[in-house]
Amino acid sequence: MIDDFAKDYLHADLREIREAMLRKLDGLSEYDIRRPLTATGTNLLGLVKHLAVGEARYFGEVFGRPSPDAVPRWDDLERRGTDMWAAEHETREEITGRYQRVWAHSDATIAALAVDAPGHVPWWPRPDVMLFNVLVHVLTETNRHAGHADILREQLDGTLETGGGRDRAFWAARRAEVDRAARAAGPVGP
Repeated sequence: MIDDFAKDYLHADLREIREAMLRKLDGLSEYDIRRPLTATGTNLLGLVKHLAVGEARYFGEVFGRPSPDAVPRWDDLERRGTDMWAAEHETREEITGRYQRVWAHSDATIAALAVDAPGHVPWWPRPDVMLFNVLVHVLTETNRHAGHADILREQLDGTLETGGGRDRAFWAARRAEVDRAARAAGPVGP
């Protein structure tokens, strides 16, 4: 009983956050979804591409159910990190379409397996896992990257996934209040 509840609950949360990730791209130009917004080059479309690759591995090869889309080998050091950004020839539609195909494959894996079904993650220190471990891990990673995406989108145009019904004037005043408190706490750094 609790096994089915846990599996269904985690799976529902994963479905919800996947959709939120794609909403981060809505209304933005090709440049804005690709442009590096951190010192390491983090960008919105790259996060989606990375999530597609990761989810394909976790719900695919980990359970002996390879994804229909080709995925670089996890131990290919030459390709490591290339899933974090989109090359100029990769379209938004290709990357989001791949992510959605991965969802369908992952959803089929989740539906087909019991929550305690065994899997093997060779890149983990304790590689023998269950579907439960992988569900928690993928949900955690997707939420983590959704948080990154929230900040990137806010940097780009101020769009908030949830703003609590507050307008831009509220957030400008809040930012000024936070800045005032930070300056009052100590000197501004170099």
